Amino acid sequence: MAKLFSIGEVLIDFIPLQKGKALKDVVTFERAPGGAPANVAAAVAKLGANSAMISKLGLDAFGDFLIEKLEEVGVNTDTVFRTKAANTALAFVSLREDGERDFSFYRNPSADLLLDESEINDDWFNEGDILHFCSVDLVESPMKKAHVKAINAAISKGGLISFDPNVRLPLWDNPEDCRKTILEFIPKAHLVKISDEELEFITGISNIEEAIQSLFVGHVKAVIFTKGSQGADVYVNGNKFESTGYKVDVQDTTGAGDAFIGGVLYQLLTKQANQHNIEEIFEKSHIEILAYANASGALTTTGKGAISSLPTKEEINELLLIRI
Repeated sequence: MAKLFSIGEVLIDFIPLQKGKALKDVVTFERAPGGAPANVAAAVAKLGANSAMISKLGLDAFGDFLIEKLEEVGVNTDTVFRTKAANTALAFVSLREDGERDFSFYRNPSADLLLDESEINDDWFNEGDILHFCSVDLVESPMKKAHVKAINAAISKGGLISFDPNVRLPLWDNPEDCRKTILEFIPKAHLVKISDEELEFITGISNIEEAIQSLFVGHVKAVIFTKGSQGADVYVNGNKFESTGYKVDVQDTTGAGDAFIGGVLYQLLTKQANQHNIEEIFEKSHIEILAYANASGALTTTGKGAISSLPTKEEINELLLIRI
């Protein structure tokens, strides 16, 4: 089977032990491995596919912890570099009663932002591999240039590119910088996953259908529009295919979107998706792909943290059987 490469941040999420408190009022936290691209790599690995992380961590205890946790779920960390020049990134998370989150990030810069384009090796990628990325590490830094080199390398080798903007405005100097950067990178992807909370901000268009169609630029061949507990829709070849979500006991929504796209990418790997057949695969298998991804995302919300709450293949299949 081909491999998923995920590029970007790997960090520690400090999750509060109390819900419903503002971040300034939280007294106790527990640490959890996180970072959206890392969550996706872990989701795919935990489901049994080949998965690797491309990033940089500090030579510190938190970096050691993250390497350990990625390897525990089967993520290859050979392309995770280490540095003494900066520390591993930290994110403190406040959970509201409904499981939604507020973030406070500690990275100025963090080690992940120091990954240099010279450290990206074209020979890592092969035809049929998938390269997935998000927007958090696209701020002006060496890591942004590393993304560009990795994307170009993967495309040149016949790889499929997946982009989940995963907007985190507190990490940007201003919202417009974030929006412009996301719009700069969307045309580089074959698959774009975007949430109902992000669509109008990114496109500047209030009409959902018009906004989604505006994303079909450059290499883009499929757009997945996620709607939280309401499910997700995939747009491909001028068609819209809908799906519904699963009702679960939500504890923490951290990583749910990452588990969702991880489920999608796992399915695409098993179906040998590439730059040329992705549209056909979605048209033929959208029910299976979206149901699997919705189940993966839903189950992740039933625990705390992201990687620690990712479901197994057996847990997803059990939930799918309940739906049937």
